[in-house]
Amino acid sequence: MNLAGYDHTALHFGFIIAVNTTNFVVQPISNLGGHFQDTLKTIYSTPQTGFNLGIVAEMKIGPYLKLRFVPDLAFSERDLAYTFQGTVDSFTVTKKVQSTFLDFPLDVKLISKRLTNFQAYVLAGGKYITDLASQTGVNQQLAGTNATVRIIRNDYAYEAGAGLQFFLPYFKFGIEMKLSQGLRNLIIRDNSVYTESLESLKSKVFLVTFTFEG
Repeated sequence: MNLAGYDHTALHFGFIIAVNTTNFVVQPISNLGGHFQDTLKTIYSTPQTGFNLGIVAEMKIGPYLKLRFVPDLAFSERDLAYTFQGTVDSFTVTKKVQSTFLDFPLDVKLISKRLTNFQAYVLAGGKYITDLASQTGVNQQLAGTNATVRIIRNDYAYEAGAGLQFFLPYFKFGIEMKLSQGLRNLIIRDNSVYTESLESLKSKVFLVTFTFEG
């Protein structure tokens, strides 16, 4: 059995490499067409793929319970597509929302009994998020059709996931899938069709993580 005394140690550290799929949960205003002379028909979000790099700190609470803190730096992009009805055909305008996140998640991790060099686990918790690329202070009064969709800098989210971990001769390797849902309405209103057409805009992230712990 590899790393036989691993679970007897109170504190472990490591690092993560992850792939994220980031999206928005879009809620348009009611009677969307009526507010914009029937020209704006639909708004939808297209998820994009990015990546995360971070560190792991895991503390033992009980035989099968651990507290896990995984601060990371995440690079992501989301596309908002606005479909308008033109004089002849409909057309779509896409607004890209690029973000560089600092995530600070704190999760409770419930692990199974170890089977030789294998364990499974589930986890749940919450996190604080700050967007380093937020354009909160940018003045868009003269931007016109080139205006971007701005989102607020700080957010909170709840998250849940599951994973598998394998005890190798020199370290523990894990594969984890996790879904997080933002709690705050992120939209900053700019008196443009791209923001005034939105009732709320919330973040949603699916994460596949590879962990390496000593």
